[in-house]
Amino acid sequence: MSIRVFLVDDHPVVREGLRSALEAKSSDIRVVGEASDGLAALETAGEIGVDVYVLDISMPGLNGIETTRRLIKKNPRTKVVILSVHDSRSIVEKAFLSGAHAYLLKENATAELRQAIHEVSQGRYYVSPAISGFIVRGFLGSQARPRSRDELRAPSALTPREREILQLIAEGLTAKEIAVKLGFSLNTALVHRKNIMRKLDIHKQAELIRYAIKEGIAAL
Repeated sequence: MSIRVFLVDDHPVVREGLRSALEAKSSDIRVVGEASDGLAALETAGEIGVDVYVLDISMPGLNGIETTRRLIKKNPRTKVVILSVHDSRSIVEKAFLSGAHAYLLKENATAELRQAIHEVSQGRYYVSPAISGFIVRGFLGSQARPRSRDELRAPSALTPREREILQLIAEGLTAKEIAVKLGFSLNTALVHRKNIMRKLDIHKQAELIRYAIKEGIAAL
């Protein structure tokens, strides 16, 4: 039986490359759909049978980590492979804590994607070999040091809507533009922004944007 895969990346060329790599070498893997962003992927979730989602971590509107959280909430049996250019231990951790089963560096994605899909379809985890040693060393080093202020500012303290708004803020949208995009009032958008700053103990817009980029919530 084929493993049904859904590709999510805002770059059509990347999606085409991944599809070609999978279909050329894997008779047991079938690409059943594609989307250009997380929201579009969520709209199709449940409508077609998908075993594994392959998500870019940096997408406009709704990033791969938040999309993963929502896909898993809809169906806890969903398996997710994250693609990223980031090899930061903190971002890798956030991906797995969101529910992902695999984390691949984009530069090696076409070579490693088939193996990662097979692993996660069996309920196992997969990390690009290029960063596995980096992650282990980082984990061992963290056992002997106190957590920094930035580490204590966990994005998990935010609601899904607040994480979505934080990403839009980091992408340069004004409160009015966010209100229009998400379909609520300007006052509601301002209240959300105030709550985000309070929860993260951040009081300046520029610092908020830097935080979102550092945490992988928004791309550079």
